[in-house]
Amino acid sequence: MTTIEDTGALVERALDQDLDEWTKRIIGRQFDPETGSPYWLRRAATLSFDPRDITKYTELAAFGTFALDELRTLDPGDLVPLAVPRPLAGRIWESGGTTGEPCRVFYTEQMLRLRGAWRRWSMRREGFEEGRTWLQATPSGPHLIGHSGWDLVQLYGARVYSVDFDPRWVKRALRTGRLAVANEYIDHVIEQVESIVDSQHVDYLVTTPALLQALIRTRPALVAAVAGVRMTGTHVTPEVWRTFRQALGADKPLVVMYGNTFGNTMALPVLQDGELMPHLPNYPQVTMAVVDQDDWTRTVDHTESGRVRMTVLHEDLFLPNVLERDLAVRYDTGRDWPCDGVANVRPLYDTPAMPEGIY
Repeated sequence: MTTIEDTGALVERALDQDLDEWTKRIIGRQFDPETGSPYWLRRAATLSFDPRDITKYTELAAFGTFALDELRTLDPGDLVPLAVPRPLAGRIWESGGTTGEPCRVFYTEQMLRLRGAWRRWSMRREGFEEGRTWLQATPSGPHLIGHSGWDLVQLYGARVYSVDFDPRWVKRALRTGRLAVANEYIDHVIEQVESIVDSQHVDYLVTTPALLQALIRTRPALVAAVAGVRMTGTHVTPEVWRTFRQALGADKPLVVMYGNTFGNTMALPVLQDGELMPHLPNYPQVTMAVVDQDDWTRTVDHTESGRVRMTVLHEDLFLPNVLERDLAVRYDTGRDWPCDGVANVRPLYDTPAMPEGIY
């Protein structure tokens, strides 16, 4: 387990990586004939090129787009290099299942360690104090966000109260037109949050934008009393962000995170009173490009909108050119960071068949 002292060094080393050299390293590991990943060694036999000839990040386009449908039935362990000792011991994490059966991936201890390091490093920059009490009202179970409570405990010296919920049930109710059922379930979750805050001291809240909106409607004084909020899940418009800021009060940490089961980002400071909400991928293990919706190989210009294309370059998980269900603005991070960011993330599809729900 990573110690509190070395998380910052872990992130700083990551930010100093040359992306082409990192790409070569990951390709070499994933496609090593003896110790590579079973999935990619099988795929190599079907490719018209030798993946081990790839020396630059841009050359990953040769793989085409990665079909997430494969992750619905594939044994997640097949994506993990054989260099990781077998039998594999660890958790299988799942996507939300908005567009069908969930996608599944295996996170090695190294991947969880890096994810936790980024979170601690980010929270310190955001202004959250260590050793405080948190209430986390998010999904747990198969959802990776559920691991964040352990990150808070182990890397931030926190005490954590938890409220669980099943976002798939809410989405199912919305897809079938049962709005009353969805609202009843949301009320059920809100009541549990209120029970903890009314009886216990809570400094910070981790939840989803949709649940925070519901809390502001029903218990605005509860929201105003906490010292900061971190959110992840459903998207946030500038108007909604300003509502959050007004309800929480000025000068308190208010953070909207963006990420999913496969890759995460760090929230950069919100600009222009909520009109610009940028994020930085957890480089170099995660990179994101904003591409033309009709041509995934063409990156749009800075400040233009397009579809998010994500590439995962963990030593133990390689997913090239994943086309996300999100639109975003390509954000120029200038000289401050080693890669582009994404800003103002919103759903690619917003239909009754694919509702955002509460997560």
